[in-house]
Order: sequence, then C-alpha cells, then structure tokens
Amino acid sequence: MKKARIIPFYLPQFYPIPENDEWHGKGFTEWTNVTKAKPMFRGHYQPILPSELGFYDLRVPETREAQAQLAREYGIEAFCYWHYWFGEGRRILERPFAEVLASGKPDFPFCLAWANASWTGVWYGMKNSELLKQQYLGEADDERHFYLVLEAFRDRRYLRVNNKPLFFIYDPLKHPYLQDFIQLWRKLAEQSGLDGIYFVGAIYGDYELEGVDATARLDPFEMPSQRNLNKLWSLIKQRVLGHPRRIIRYDDVLQILQDRQLRQNEFPVITPNWDNTARSGVRGSVVVGADPEKFSRMLRSAIKKVEGRPEDERLVFVEAWNEWAEGNYLEPDRKFGRGFLEVIRRTLSEDRQS
Repeated sequence: MKKARIIPFYLPQFYPIPENDEWHGKGFTEWTNVTKAKPMFRGHYQPILPSELGFYDLRVPETREAQAQLAREYGIEAFCYWHYWFGEGRRILERPFAEVLASGKPDFPFCLAWANASWTGVWYGMKNSELLKQQYLGEADDERHFYLVLEAFRDRRYLRVNNKPLFFIYDPLKHPYLQDFIQLWRKLAEQSGLDGIYFVGAIYGDYELEGVDATARLDPFEMPSQRNLNKLWSLIKQRVLGHPRRIIRYDDVLQILQDRQLRQNEFPVITPNWDNTARSGVRGSVVVGADPEKFSRMLRSAIKKVEGRPEDERLVFVEAWNEWAEGNYLEPDRKFGRGFLEVIRRTLSEDRQS
C-alpha cells in the first residue's frame, strides 16, 4: 500500500521558442536566467546549477527519458506538466508534452496543470507588462480546449484519482465562470467514455473554493505579514543594498507547513527550496537554509497528513521537479546531488516498513 503519491510540477521552458526569442533575445530558455544569477547578499548561494542532467534541451527524447528514469528510481508517482491554453487555440511551450504523448515515451505517468494566467514581463524588468493575455471565451472555446487534452486523458499513463484523470487549475478564482467550465468538462468527459474528471484547484489565502474535487495551496513559502518596521528595513535593503524583496528562513517555512491544518479534500504542497532571484532580481524572494534533512521533515509531515485517506487520494504535490530559475527543483544539483530525491525514496521506504 502506498503511503503517498508524490507529484512534482514540471516546467517545459527548457528549449527555445519564437515568443521567447522575441521577448528575451535569441535562444532564450530558462537556463539563460539560471546561468546569469549572482549572489545578492553574504551567504547567498547563486548561481544554482544542475549536475548530472546538465543544461538540457527538452526537445531531446533522451533527456526526457533520463528525467523519468530518475523520478521512477526515487519513488516519484508522476510529473504534473504545466499546460498553457490562452484561448482560441493559442498555446505555448507545448512541444515536450506533445512529443511525450505522441511517442508513448517515456513510459512514466503524467497529468496536466492548466497555468491559466496571463504572461507578463514585469518580473524580467520589461516595460511591456503583458506578453500573452489569458482569455475565457465561452463554451465553444472550452469544448475546443477539452478535445485538445482528451487524447492525454485517455492515455494509460495519465494519473487518475478514483479512475478519473486529474486536472489541476493554477488560478481558479481568475476564471469568470469556473462552475460552468467544470460542469461542461465533466459532461464532455462522460460523453467521451471517461468516469469524469478529478479537478484540483489551487488556493491562496483564506477563501473557499467550490465545485472542485480537491484543493492545494500553492504558497509553501508564504509567511505571516511582517511588522511595518521589518517591511521598511526590507525595502531599504532592497533599494540601497540591492537585496531581494524577501529573505525567509527554511526553518520558518517548515514550521508553518507543519502547523498548517489541511482543509477537507486539500492536498499538501511542499518545496525543497525557493530562490527566484535568477529570474526576478531584487523583486525576488529567497529561502535560506534549505537542505535535504529539513526537506525530509517537511515530507514526513505532509505524508502524515494524508495517511488516513483512501490510497488513491494520498497525493503530495511538490514545487517542483525542475523550476531552476526559482531555485525550486528535485533534479540533481551541484550542491546536494541527488539529496532531495534520496529523501523521497528513503522516506517512502521507511514508511512502508513501519
């Protein structure tokens, strides 16, 4: 019996596309940000660089196979690929998953997370703050979107909960007619021979989300509000000393996640680390003091919170498999090697024996 189903989010922005060439320069990928990062304060570990997988290109099938082999070896259940649909068939960064789907390789489970947010350039210091606008265009467009992903839903590799394909929605509150969208997709799924769709909606803050099967809080580094004096000092350090917007201790993140009580049908989200200054500079946030041992405590706490649920519903999401420009990844790096992956394998193995 599985103690947990570990599902990390998977970023496909590791190959060049025409849009990024236009916005950020010829040949831009997420590695462009990663490799230009520099320390911003004493003890700040940057640049954060990969080890054995190298600066890979996700157009290469062997790279995707190597990722899946690693994930399988260390107990990862599936990759949750970020999926971009802006309306009227407008997509971006779809090639890696499309090739996984069409080729049948790697033979490793997956699901989709709809990143339903406009793309902006503000975090890159660009004057044009909106690069791609997220649109919600009604039933006909929603049907077109559904039939685009139906092939994935039918794939035997697709991750299911209670025999329903799991579909994650990044910002459900931004959807102007979420309930109608969910009802339509459930109807279309049943008409297509599926048992339905298992919707998971991200939550932020203290609001209730209706209509979905489950939720997950995508703010593992969110901290209580700072006192005004601390906010002022942080602003001074950012403006004068060039420090990032927030510097947070991993110990504090760990304590908050351990203390946080899950709502009914809420899945935990954990993170090995966070540092998005490679992408965002002084606008970024840095978590300091992360290491595999502390991540082990975070993982154990998350598993404990779902262990009493039906086996299918013991999901633990991880931010992330390969968000390198956010310092947020399970893949091997030059500091800890496979350390975070080793934690997952060891923890799952020990729990099965207990």
